[in-house]
Amino acid sequence: MEHPLAIEITDVVKDIPLGQSAVHALRGVSLSIPRGEVVAIVGPSGSGKTTLLGLIGGLDVVTSGRVVIDGIDITRLSENKLAEIRNHQIGFVFQSFNLIPTLTALENVALPVQFGHGRNALRRAAEMLAAVGLADRFDHKPTQLSGGEQQRVAIARALANNPAIILADEPTGNLDSANGELIVQQLLDLRTELGKTVVVVTHDPAIAVRADRTIHLRDGLIVPEAGAEWNQRLAALTHAATG
Repeated sequence: MEHPLAIEITDVVKDIPLGQSAVHALRGVSLSIPRGEVVAIVGPSGSGKTTLLGLIGGLDVVTSGRVVIDGIDITRLSENKLAEIRNHQIGFVFQSFNLIPTLTALENVALPVQFGHGRNALRRAAEMLAAVGLADRFDHKPTQLSGGEQQRVAIARALANNPAIILADEPTGNLDSANGELIVQQLLDLRTELGKTVVVVTHDPAIAVRADRTIHLRDGLIVPEAGAEWNQRLAALTHAATG
């Protein structure tokens, strides 16, 4: 039976050592995300957004608190177990694409399947590239692709092992507005068409205004309101979309 919550964060604290002291990146964050929800995490630089995403994805460990993914408490798992969770249950999309420059688009997408000892890695990669509209780019290396195409390869790679959860860190940060809109739509389609849970860290109000829910972080804490400037930007975007 599937766990009703894709992600459950309880009283998470993350301290980052800095010389003789520590930076309090997260200071007691609790958050529940039901399966199939699209959530945007927003806030100023240094608010703890990327730190929180890394803890959800098992890329880092908490100082205290609890992180549960699909009913599995990952807080104290070994690195081998965390790697297994990351490879099979979570797909990652990064601002800088993180594609291997010497590999083709097809080979980049096939990698996580191969690492997970899955069969027919190239066939699965071809299916995922076709799903994001890149059926004619299989043999192209990253330098032969536009920024938007590279990010679509990254989304295809994130989907390669059919994870339940997609985590995206500033996925439109290196793209122009037109390509950014394509990526926003593809992330939203992951929930609509495939039932994925999608969590996006972003400064882009175009993403936040279309998410099911927006979580606002400031100084390592979830705050109930975004602040006047962010609210004004969201209101302007909403007006433009409906007017």
